[in-house]
Amino acid sequence: MTPAEIAPKDRLIVALDLPSVDAAEAMIAKLGDSVSFYKIGYQLAYAGGLPLIGKLADRGKKVFADLKMHDIGNTVRRGVESVAKLGATFVTVHAYPQTMKGAVEGRGSAGLKILAVTVLTSYNDDDLHAAGYRLSVSELVEARAQQAQVIGVDGLVSSPEEVGALRKIVGHQMSLVTPGIRPAGAASGDQKRIMTPGRAITAGADYLVVGRPVVEAADPKAVADAIHAEIAQALG
Repeated sequence: MTPAEIAPKDRLIVALDLPSVDAAEAMIAKLGDSVSFYKIGYQLAYAGGLPLIGKLADRGKKVFADLKMHDIGNTVRRGVESVAKLGATFVTVHAYPQTMKGAVEGRGSAGLKILAVTVLTSYNDDDLHAAGYRLSVSELVEARAQQAQVIGVDGLVSSPEEVGALRKIVGHQMSLVTPGIRPAGAASGDQKRIMTPGRAITAGADYLVVGRPVVEAADPKAVADAIHAEIAQALG
């Protein structure tokens, strides 16, 4: 799917980083028709949230299963085979070559799209060095993007700061999904490489993942609508 084919409303992915399925359902009800795409990550998945993927899909919603798989290739392959049956649109794996190869094999002919997580948005160069990497964030992101493209991964997850460089590497053959999105005035929290929605879209992001600024807002629907408006303005 090219960027021009992505419905503007589908570009906002609201992260259901909530402690229970009941809390997630309540948030989904508050957001109503304003949001068409949701992310289910560790917190909700481990609280019984995986069946919610199928329920949301049945309601016509898209779901990003942010499971960040990373294991030996065979284990990842089997895990992705299982996720493909749940009805998710996206699933994440860490951008290590064996992991990505296993995920692509597990996807097979299913409609599930594999996203490779390049470098977490809470990391900066110092964090990478502490973890034993000699590369900078930008260097590692670009190296992993090139590997992902060769392996046949469908998209990349990176901070918005790297989107412009990634677009030059992968063109429009891969989707670029960016967490670390913070509307103007929102707290950055534990994210270190952040950007506003409009700037991220202008930089070349296809999808924006927003969690706390929406789900912790007094009026989540109003915040989601404002982000949609900012996306539409950035798209021109």
